[in-house]
Amino acid sequence: MEKYIQAPITKDIAVTLHAGDYVYITGIIYTARDAAHKRMDEALEKGEMLPIDIENQVIYYMGPSPAREGRPIGSAGPTTASRMDKYTPRLLDLGLTAMIGKGKRSKEVLEAVKRNNSVYMAAVGGAGALLSKCIKVSKTVAYDDLGPEAIRRLEVENFPVIVVADCKGNNLYETAVKEYQKV
Repeated sequence: MEKYIQAPITKDIAVTLHAGDYVYITGIIYTARDAAHKRMDEALEKGEMLPIDIENQVIYYMGPSPAREGRPIGSAGPTTASRMDKYTPRLLDLGLTAMIGKGKRSKEVLEAVKRNNSVYMAAVGGAGALLSKCIKVSKTVAYDDLGPEAIRRLEVENFPVIVVADCKGNNLYETAVKEYQKV
């Protein structure tokens, strides 16, 4: 099923998304990769505030290439989500609603997705140049010293993703394999 949604994504919207849905996101999403997740975790350990309000937010696991002249961002393809798995359950428990990446997630992350009525979505790997065309504005908002791994605020329009894991425990990586095996 195709769905067009606005970001930030509330829990009320997240619970309507099902594994296998094609979703087009318009609104504000944030980028964060390994180094930014580590810094956020360290800040939380020290009792400090996160550099962004995580409630109802979408984090896209992506580090862009430099922007060409006249473009807000360079190639913007997803990175492997499992590298953020050790940090993700805590962020979901703090109110993060959605993540975009590529690849499978750990059992702990999938349990946290269910527990928090959240969602994990995948963007197509290898399509970074195409995905960048859906990004209208890119602004670094935290950890500028991390370069491409800094946290960025992106304004996106009809950003295409596929729901992989939903809050009901459905996981496209498992169901798709079973469906393929039937064929």
